[in-house]
Amino acid sequence: MKTPTLSRPAGSRRLGLTALPAVAVVALAVAGPLFAPYAVDHPVGITFENPNGKAWLGGDRLGHDVLSQLLHGGWGLLLVAATIALLVTTIAAVLGSVAALYPRAGAWIERTADLGMLLPPVLAILLFMLSWPESGAVGLVVISVASGTPYTARVFAAAASGVAASGFIEAARGRGEGMGYLVSRELLPNLRETLLTQLGLRFVEAMYLVSTAAFLQLPTTLGDANWAVMVRENASGILLNPAAVLAPSLAIGLLAVSVNSAVAIFGRGRRDI
Repeated sequence: MKTPTLSRPAGSRRLGLTALPAVAVVALAVAGPLFAPYAVDHPVGITFENPNGKAWLGGDRLGHDVLSQLLHGGWGLLLVAATIALLVTTIAAVLGSVAALYPRAGAWIERTADLGMLLPPVLAILLFMLSWPESGAVGLVVISVASGTPYTARVFAAAASGVAASGFIEAARGRGEGMGYLVSRELLPNLRETLLTQLGLRFVEAMYLVSTAAFLQLPTTLGDANWAVMVRENASGILLNPAAVLAPSLAIGLLAVSVNSAVAIFGRGRRDI
């Protein structure tokens, strides 16, 4: 018996509702600095000041306004994570497409990808950033892209293999079209769903990596304040002012869960069509 599936309008509404928290968090991160009541280092009272009319989320370990830090602290994480996700998806899509179109090159690409997947991304970031701390956010992007591309390239290679064997690819080859044309004009347009799905998944993974690196205070150029550092620095006072830890934690968690759920719903919806 076939399991009933959602209609397109119902699926679109569910997708929109699931993605709404992510949109709200992104809007908070982008527009937040414009609405912050104070500067990030503005004192509002004693250490871990309780929430009050002057500071709605209270104070942090230095007595600074938590709400202002929350509104200032998201853009750096999101910008770096979005950059990593976009670069990983783009590079992996091209490599996976080349691997599917040209089996000999594909064998070398897949072997290199297998070697690249042996080093866990978090360990790679630790080794690189501790050896070259002055690289900052640029170094974090480079090592995250290098460690995240191999697995994603294999995903694209598997998705592109069926398309590469289709008749219109053979027809384009017969016309003498080169690799660039085959990849950009023939193959990738037929992998739109895979591109969107992987972009969402890579963004969630990038948020995890960037938040971990920021929590460990590895990059030093993610803004005057960021959510991961807020969690780290205020953890000792979670019983005194829980908002100083829970607010940034909720922002990171809500964004990751919302994007991940939206990607899952989108993927199921495409399979049901």
